[in-house]
Amino acid sequence: MSFPNKIKAIVLTCDRYRAITRHLIYQYDRLWPDHPFIFHVPYQELGGTDTKRIKYIPSPSDIKGTILHLLTEIDDEEWIYWCVDDKYPIELPTDRVATLISHAMRSPNVDGFLFCRCRATLSNPWFTLHPHKTKNLFGDVYLERKTWSQIWIHQIMRAKVLRHLFTHLPDHIPSAKAMDDLKDDVPKLPEHRLFVTEKNFAVFGESTRKGDITQNCYESIVEAGIELPEWFQRPNGEYVTLGKL
Repeated sequence: MSFPNKIKAIVLTCDRYRAITRHLIYQYDRLWPDHPFIFHVPYQELGGTDTKRIKYIPSPSDIKGTILHLLTEIDDEEWIYWCVDDKYPIELPTDRVATLISHAMRSPNVDGFLFCRCRATLSNPWFTLHPHKTKNLFGDVYLERKTWSQIWIHQIMRAKVLRHLFTHLPDHIPSAKAMDDLKDDVPKLPEHRLFVTEKNFAVFGESTRKGDITQNCYESIVEAGIELPEWFQRPNGEYVTLGKL
């Protein structure tokens, strides 16, 4: 399925993680050659050459400042693809995912849409999801999310959702990991309606844990032929994935 307009993919990353970001983009290009995303990659000193699919944007060094800067010229109602560099796709049934995304973007009552159901949205639905279900035209079931759970997995959303979250996070965020707890102090507005598919449609890998590259990401990057800096040449031995098809 082709999209009439390209979708800005907002990447949370920094110069030190450039190899991780290259791998994230490589995986989308490999698994979904005609994907609709233009990756907006923030940088502090390590820029790059813009292409049809990548735009390098000079940004502040802090996490909150980076994301709010990337969103500066994006209208609240515009759809974006939110992708933290700590995740990368491993399996994507792209025809289904494209159809799901296209339908969600045409739905006026949807502000965020996640097609990878895993972890808390799967194991603790009583806490993370509203009880009612919604079906799209093709019979796919959507569940409405009532918390920020799984907000760090790649997903589409209107810019206002991400802007609200990061505007209300503290100015000083000591690490990306700290956002797991900090996000819970930010109220998710009830008018910002976020959904997840009842069935899972993706498998993602985690790239790092506590700053160390995971075994699965390391092996995938080596296979892709992407050069790793010295600080990512010793994997932690862990295989960490999200979602099962």
